[in-house]
Amino acid sequence: MSSVRIAVAGAGLIGLRHVEEIRKSRSAALAAIVDVAPKAANVAREAGVPLYGSLAELFAQNRPDGVILATPNALHVEQGLECVAAGVPALIEKPVAHTLADGIRLCEAAERAGAKILVGHHRRHSPILHKAVEIVQSGVLGPIVGVIGSAVFYKPDHYFDEAPWRRQPGGGPILINMIHEVGNLRAMVGEIAAVQAFSSNATRGFPVEDTVSINLRFVNGALGTFLLSDTAASPKSWEQTAQENKAYATHDDEDAYTILGARGSLGVPTMRLRRYENDADRSWFKPFATRTVPLERQDPLALQIEHFAAVIRGEVPPLVTVRDGLMNLRVTEAIDEAARTGRIVETR
Repeated sequence: MSSVRIAVAGAGLIGLRHVEEIRKSRSAALAAIVDVAPKAANVAREAGVPLYGSLAELFAQNRPDGVILATPNALHVEQGLECVAAGVPALIEKPVAHTLADGIRLCEAAERAGAKILVGHHRRHSPILHKAVEIVQSGVLGPIVGVIGSAVFYKPDHYFDEAPWRRQPGGGPILINMIHEVGNLRAMVGEIAAVQAFSSNATRGFPVEDTVSINLRFVNGALGTFLLSDTAASPKSWEQTAQENKAYATHDDEDAYTILGARGSLGVPTMRLRRYENDADRSWFKPFATRTVPLERQDPLALQIEHFAAVIRGEVPPLVTVRDGLMNLRVTEAIDEAARTGRIVETR
């Protein structure tokens, strides 16, 4: 199988991670870097690939098989539209768009053209998440009643010192972190119909939220609660429990989610499955039969590159479409609106 040639637009932190994974991939080869920042020249030189100042220049001189858009959020839609018009498959980093209106414009254009567009919600490629979805869909938990979730962690002071905009509205955990959790919740439990939220900045005192309590109503009737905080000394977050990103400390006895069914419950990512042995004799007085579902951990960013290569070759459809990415953005913005206004916000 020949390698597909993938260019990376944007030589920032996530762009460099994509470059790293492409260079390790069996299915892909790095074709070029697209960036006007001075440091991009060093990145291209070290990788041994040409540097271009724009997608138009790249497409005219060295058309790749695909492009990863790891550029600032405000550029995603216009650059995505360039890829659609050129017929070049693209992996667009999350969020898929800077605004819902622009995201809808990209979604409609991509669907009209039948474009091969994958959105970079990398957790959807996680074997842990795939296993959780498989267990829920098997029916072993019974009808899904609800979900309890958390992303509670402590961001160090230098995180805010390095980028002061993170202290301002728009730089808090709702719009920075929650979009990942929305993707996970939609995959495991189903589409989200409405949200309600309270936010607080009482701990850090910044103009932006540091802690948020969220209620969720799913289309299938399940309910959920989620606690989000970037100032909590707690390990109950995906990064600290999934063991996928080695940059984070690991707490393998903790869960970020508990999915609750009428017959059993599943902790994620420990994969502890608790179920009554006798469905006809369910009661809180009865013990559960408990087991841990085995799984194999792999880096979802690496798996995402392999999937993108398969999308480029036409072997599989995108796991996360533009419409999926748009729904993740819609729900995340609904949570932000609910926290600001105190209203229940519908997302459908």
